[in-house]
Amino acid sequence: MAKDQGRKLIASNRKARHDYHIEETFEAGIALMGTEVKSLRMGRASLVDGYATFRGDELWLEGIHIPEYVSGTWTNHTPRRRRKLLLHKQELHRIQVKTRESGHTIVPLALYFKDGRAKVEIAIAKGKKAYDKRHALRERQDEREAQRALSTRGRE
Repeated sequence: MAKDQGRKLIASNRKARHDYHIEETFEAGIALMGTEVKSLRMGRASLVDGYATFRGDELWLEGIHIPEYVSGTWTNHTPRRRRKLLLHKQELHRIQVKTRESGHTIVPLALYFKDGRAKVEIAIAKGKKAYDKRHALRERQDEREAQRALSTRGRE
């Protein structure tokens, strides 16, 4: 039985790119229960309130919501439980050093299946100020207006 090739996106955290300056990204494995995997295969998850913290030398993902599996029994999982992230020791050390700096946090950006295995893309990020968010929105709006002007120029 061949495994699915490529990357199948389950959930993405678009709000994270709006609220944070993304400095560095990592791909991490995630330790899941069987019913969580089945629920993810149905495409059900939310990363909006997610964040990662260190407990000892291990990195844990908290606040993400994977709803209970519909056909599950008493072995079903808790939707907002803490899940362990699987990374190389060097990556964990680099992340830990970086997050000790003031204002840095670890946020999940995407949850996906890669070659049949559940992966999460995490990022070391620094929070944006309100004026940074307004500036980014203004830049995007100006770019959109310029593209619109260029596309309608040929029709006149």
